Amino acid sequence: MPAETLTYAALGDRLTISPKAARSLSRRLGLPRLLSEDGKALVRVDLGEIRHTPRPPGHREAGNVALATKITALQAEIARLEATVERHGADLERERERADGLMIELLQATAEIVAAKEVMARVEGFLRIDGRTGGPADRHGLAARRPAQLAAELVAADRKASG
Repeated sequence: MPAETLTYAALGDRLTISPKAARSLSRRLGLPRLLSEDGKALVRVDLGEIRHTPRPPGHREAGNVALATKITALQAEIARLEATVERHGADLERERERADGLMIELLQATAEIVAAKEVMARVEGFLRIDGRTGGPADRHGLAARRPAQLAAELVAADRKASG
């Protein structure tokens, strides 16, 4: 079959495809092109050598339906993930509040420990000083009773502070 010079629209009509698809096909096949006097592109083609079978029109629509289904599924997945993020955000906020409460308790316990250490240091200091003097407190057994009295006062103060 002899080669013909056709516009993209005419080539598309002959092959039952769109002019845009005809232009794409001619580029893929490397067909020679030239410009007509009115500025339109012309393609030299031997239609007997071209083996082109156009796709059925439903093929593209099926692809679009599949794509739309995939988009819908992804949007549902995004919604599910956003709900999960919201739940985890609420859990995070509860845990942050719980950690703040525990930090306050820890600071209070630390302050109580420091106060108890100070009292213990005073008691130990008193015992050292009272044991060295050997004064009249030792003669009547008061030195032995004094630590017990201080311990009782310490327990009473602790109960008062925690109650």
